[in-house]
Amino acid sequence: MPVLASHRKPRTPMRVTSPAVGFTTVALASVTLLSTQSATAAPSAPKPSIEEIRKKVDDLYRQAGSATQEYNRAKDSTAEQQDKVDALLEEAAQRAEKVNEARRALGNYAAAQYRTGGLASSMTFFLADDPQSYFDQDQLMKRRSGQQEKAVSDFRTQQLAAAEKRTEATKSLEALTESQEDLRTSKQTVQNKLAEARTLLSKLTAEEKARLAELERKKEAEAEKKAEKLAAEQAAAAKAAADEAAADAAASGSDATTGSTGTTTGSTTSASTKGAQALAFAESQIGKPYVWGATGPASYDCSGLTQAAWREAGVDLPRTTWDQVNVGTRVATADLQPGDLIFFYDDISHVGIYQGDGMMVHAPKPGAYVREESIYYMPIYGSVRPG
Repeated sequence: MPVLASHRKPRTPMRVTSPAVGFTTVALASVTLLSTQSATAAPSAPKPSIEEIRKKVDDLYRQAGSATQEYNRAKDSTAEQQDKVDALLEEAAQRAEKVNEARRALGNYAAAQYRTGGLASSMTFFLADDPQSYFDQDQLMKRRSGQQEKAVSDFRTQQLAAAEKRTEATKSLEALTESQEDLRTSKQTVQNKLAEARTLLSKLTAEEKARLAELERKKEAEAEKKAEKLAAEQAAAAKAAADEAAADAAASGSDATTGSTGTTTGSTTSASTKGAQALAFAESQIGKPYVWGATGPASYDCSGLTQAAWREAGVDLPRTTWDQVNVGTRVATADLQPGDLIFFYDDISHVGIYQGDGMMVHAPKPGAYVREESIYYMPIYGSVRPG
C-alpha cells in the first residue's frame, strides 16, 4: 500500500530581523537620499562685491537719515503736544477750582434756607411783631433769592466748562501718547538701520576695507571735479554780468554799482548778508561730530546744523529737511550763493549749506564730523534761499 503524502504545509523557517540591521539599512538609505539632494541642491549665493556692499551701506545710511527726520518731526510734535497737555491740565484745574467755589456758594445758600425754616411769606408777615422790619427783610430775601439763582447758574456754567476742558485734555493726552509712540518707532528704525550698516562693515576683510576706501576716494575726486566745473561757470557768469553792468553804466554815464542789474538791491543785499552769517556759523562748527537728532552746540545732525546756522542769522527754520525745503525762495544750482540750503536725494533726507565754488558745509552721517564737501557728493534734489 502506497504511503500517502502528508497534507501539512512544510514549516517555513522564522525570519529574525535584528534591530541593528534595520537601523543600518535606514542609515544607508538616508545617506543615499542626502547624497542625491546634495548633488541637486542649488549652489550657495556668491558673496556680494565690494561695490554692492558699498551701495548697500550708502542706502542704509540714507534710510537712517530719512528715519532721523521722522524722529525729529515726532520729537517736535511730542514737545508741542506736551506743552498743550500741560496748559490744558492747568486750565482744567482752574475750572475745577471755580466749580468748587460755586459749589460752596450753593452750600451756603442751602444752609441759610434750612435755618430760616419754610413758613409761607404771608403767614410770616401777619405774625411778625414789626411788619416794616419784615418787609425790609423780605426784600433782602428776594435779593438773596436772585443771588442764589445766579449762583446755581454760575455753578452749571463752571461745571460745563470744566467738563469741556477735561474732554479736551483727554484728547490731547491721547495725541501725546501717539506722538510718543511715533518717536519710539522712529528711534528704533534709525538704530536698526545704523546697526545693519555697522554689521556689514564689520564683516569686511582688511583688503575689502582698503578697496572700499579707494572707491570712496574715487567718488570724492569725481565730485570735486564737478564742483570745480560749477565754480568756473559761476565765475564766468559773474564776470559777464559785471562786464555787462559796466558797459551799461558807461553808456548811460552812471556808476555800475548803482545800475539796475539787481545785484545791489536791498533785498538781495539782506539775503546775502544773512547767508554769509549762516555760513560763518556753519564753518565754525567744522570738526564737531554728527549725532542723529542733535541740534548743537556739541554735535549736530544735518538739519540741526542748518537750523542753528540760520538762527544765528536771525531766521527761524523748521526742524526737518522736509519742512526746511519749503522755506524761502527756490534757486537753481547755477545760481547758488553762500548760505543757500542744498537738499539731497529724492526723499529729501539730507541738507547742507552752500559755501561757494561748488562746495558746502554739512553734517554727513554717523561716525563722521561736520566738514566741507562737494555738493555733487550726493544726488541733488533742489536748493532754497531762506531769509
